[in-house]
Amino acid sequence: MPEIGLFEAMYSARSLRRLKPDPVPEELITKILNAAIRAPSGGNAQNWAFVVVRDPEQRQKLGAIYRKASDIAEAMYAARGRPPHLTERQFARLMTTGAHLWQHMSEAPVLLLPCGRPPALPPREALPPDIAARWENEVTYAERIRGASIYPAVQNIILACRALGLGTVITTNHIRCEDEVKALLGIPEDIATFALMPIGWPLDRFGPLTRRPLTEVTHADRWGAAWPG
Repeated sequence: MPEIGLFEAMYSARSLRRLKPDPVPEELITKILNAAIRAPSGGNAQNWAFVVVRDPEQRQKLGAIYRKASDIAEAMYAARGRPPHLTERQFARLMTTGAHLWQHMSEAPVLLLPCGRPPALPPREALPPDIAARWENEVTYAERIRGASIYPAVQNIILACRALGLGTVITTNHIRCEDEVKALLGIPEDIATFALMPIGWPLDRFGPLTRRPLTEVTHADRWGAAWPG
């Protein structure tokens, strides 16, 4: 694959949901995973784990669970309606490509699940009294930021796939049926799955990406003050 620059990768790594069934060499999967574990994590705890599903029977079963969970997602999208920043055509394409993935997830040659172990908290009695008094707040805080220690790795996976000419997309529908996913794959009860990422050679082209302008999403110094860029 010809090398591409970092910004080119970021600006063209579209969510690619239509993938060929052709196998992906194991050395490329290893390269992607090595990119994932170069991401930062809270306290450098590196509490991530990755499940790579390539067995056809396992992919078929996982795809069936994903399809069931996506029926819920489809109803939610339909009830929510078109986001205002999307045109009717863009929203129709989103729903069409989403439906394709919901129906064909098991056909992707690689299904990757980035997972996270629970954060290690010190015993309450080991803390200074003033911090021990707000123990419940600290538990809530630890749960709130769990994604910060796995989603940077997910972004590295997306960029590594783009650099290698592979398509992928971050999906989370399966979390609606996570107990079934864990039972199928033997994932321990205390491990959370944060994404299900199909990986394969894309049928569609990469980028460019269309996004809302910075002026709509960026604030200077305080909320509501326009960013000058």
